[in-house]
Amino acid sequence: MQYYIGHDLGTGGNKTVLIDPHGQLLASHIAKYPLHHPHPGWAEQDPEDWWRAVCTGSRAVTAGIDQSQIAGIAFAGQMLALVPMDSTGQPTRPAISWLDHRADAEAQRITRRFGGKHVLRWIAAGAPTGKDLVAKIAWVKRHEPDVHRATAGYGDATSYLVARATGRLGLDPTAAGATGLFGGRNRQWSTMLARLVGFPLERMPAVRPCTDVAGPLTATAAEALGLLTGLPVAMGMADIPAAALGSGAVKNGQAHLYLGTSAWIGVAVDQPKHVPAAGIASVPSAAPKGALMIAESETAGACRDWFEAQIAPLTDSLAAAAPPGSNGLLFLPWLFGERAPIPDSRLRGGYLGLSIEHQQSHLARALLEGVALNLRLILQEIDRTGRRQPGLRAIGGGAKSALWLQIVADVTGERITRTQHPRFAGAIGAALLAAVATGAFPDLEAAAACVQTDSDTRPALGSESIYQPLYRAFCEVVPSVRRAAKRLERCRNERPTGED
Repeated sequence: MQYYIGHDLGTGGNKTVLIDPHGQLLASHIAKYPLHHPHPGWAEQDPEDWWRAVCTGSRAVTAGIDQSQIAGIAFAGQMLALVPMDSTGQPTRPAISWLDHRADAEAQRITRRFGGKHVLRWIAAGAPTGKDLVAKIAWVKRHEPDVHRATAGYGDATSYLVARATGRLGLDPTAAGATGLFGGRNRQWSTMLARLVGFPLERMPAVRPCTDVAGPLTATAAEALGLLTGLPVAMGMADIPAAALGSGAVKNGQAHLYLGTSAWIGVAVDQPKHVPAAGIASVPSAAPKGALMIAESETAGACRDWFEAQIAPLTDSLAAAAPPGSNGLLFLPWLFGERAPIPDSRLRGGYLGLSIEHQQSHLARALLEGVALNLRLILQEIDRTGRRQPGLRAIGGGAKSALWLQIVADVTGERITRTQHPRFAGAIGAALLAAVATGAFPDLEAAAACVQTDSDTRPALGSESIYQPLYRAFCEVVPSVRRAAKRLERCRNERPTGED
C-alpha cells in the first residue's frame, strides 16, 4: 500500500492530509499560525511559521505509518502571496499576504503608464490592484531596494515550501499565471508586457509543470518532516487550482464554490477567459493544458469570524431563527476590500437597512445572505462568458454549514453538491497531485474521479420571490457604496500607503 501527503497552506493555518491510492482520506491535521498587520492595509506572515505547521502536520498524519510506503508529497499555497527568496530558498523578508494592499500606489502608477484601465483591459486582461503580484514586486523594488537586490527569485507560498523541501527554486504555472504576465496556449512569459511594467523576469524562477517532480526531499527537510530522505516532491500548485482538483470539478465547464476565509468560484475552461471589469481572471490550471477561471471574494468566512469576535457565535441555529430575507436587512460583505465582483481594494461593507426591530438572529442570517448575494453577482458575470455548466461543487470550512449552503442555493438558484471532506479539499487536491506526479494516476481527471460527495442542496420552493428584491437592492447600492468608501478612507486613522 502506498500513501500520499498533501498540504494546503491557507491564510490562518495549514491543512495536511494522508490519502491512499484510491484517493480516500486516511488522516488529517490542522496547524494554525498568525497573520500580522504591521501597518494599516498591510498583511504579512512569517514563512518559518508555515514550515513549522507543515512539519507538525506531516508528522501527525504519518504517525504509525511505515515511512517506506509514503510515495509522494505536494504543497498548495496561498495564491498571490509574495515570498522573495535568496539563491538558497531563504526568504529575504516576511511574506506579503494576498490580503495586503500596500501597493495601491504602484498599481495606479502602472495603470497610468499604459493610459488607463480601459487600455489595460484590452492588452493585458485588466488593470492591477494593490493586491496583485506585479504591484507588490514593484513596491519591494521601490521601498525595499536592499531586499530586491538580495532576492534571487520571487516566488509564492508553494514555491517557498518546495524550495525548503528540495533546496531548489522553481515556479509552477499556476503561480506564474497569477502575475498576469504568463499564460496563453504556450504557457510563456509575455516579455513585452513585463518590460513595459518593469517586471523583473530575470528574478523569476524557472517554470515547470505542476505534475513534475521538483526533486527529492533533502536530508534536512526529511528530518524536520519526519519522512524519508529522497521522497519525491511534486512542483505543486496554488490553493485555488488545488481546491478545484479536490472538489472533483476539473472537466471543461465544471465549477466549484469555496467557502472559507475568502470565497471564490472557479470554473475549469479549455481556453482562458477574463472579465476584468468584474475582477475575474483566468490562470493556467494544474493540468498541462487548459485554464481555471477564478472569481474571488476577499472576505466570506472572515465576515463570520468578525461577527463571532465582535457580536456572538454565529451558529446555524442562531441564523435560522430569522426568516429568509432577514426582514429587509442587507449585509455588504466587503470588510477588507474586494477583488470580485467589484475589484476595489478600498471598498468596505456593513449593514444596510438596520432597524431597531432587528435582533441578533437577523444580523447573523443577513451576513450569510450577504455573502451569497455577492456570489450571485459573481455568477452573473461568469455566466456572461457562457463557459460554465450548471451546478457547483461546494468545498471549504463554510460548506460544513447546511444552512449556509441552503442560503447560497436559494439566492443563486444553483444546485450545490458538497464533497465528502469539504474542509480538506485543497489538501486532498495536493495529495492527488502528488499521486499523479509519481505515476499512481495517468492524469488529473482520473485523480479527480476519486472525489466523493455527501450532500445535494437545491433551491427551496418560493426562494426566488424572497431573494430577487434583495439582490436588486444589493446591486443598486454598489455604486454609492464605492463612492462613500473612498471618502471614508480619509476618515480612518490610516497612514499613507508605503510609509515606514
